[in-house]
Amino acid sequence: QVQLVESGGGLVQPGGSLRLSCAASGIIFTIWTMGWYRQAPGKQREMVAVISDSAITNYVDSVKGRFTISRDNAKSTVYLQMNSLKPEDTAVYYCYAKASTEGIKFPLDYWGQGTRVTVSS
Repeated sequence: QVQLVESGGGLVQPGGSLRLSCAASGIIFTIWTMGWYRQAPGKQREMVAVISDSAITNYVDSVKGRFTISRDNAKSTVYLQMNSLKPEDTAVYYCYAKASTEGIKFPLDYWGQGTRVTVSS
């Protein structure tokens, strides 16, 4: 019903920055929540940052002060600005959206395919 396409991942040195983008498409009624999750090798997937339709944000403690999540409702896009990157930030980052569509008016969870972020010298 909703497709999420991420971009902006890549290889960066420790201390560097990346900006991830995720654009939602489909016949969308309302996107309630958007966010980013990540899964590092050998670890469980974890929530990194989420932002509600009212722009309330939440971050995992390990990225507070370094990452900033934002959204552009006109473009149905969520961003994650990542600064001061550390090797432990290395993971596949997945875009997330809780959205209602024109055909399904109650919210469902949607996931992108993921974009890889590697922080290494």
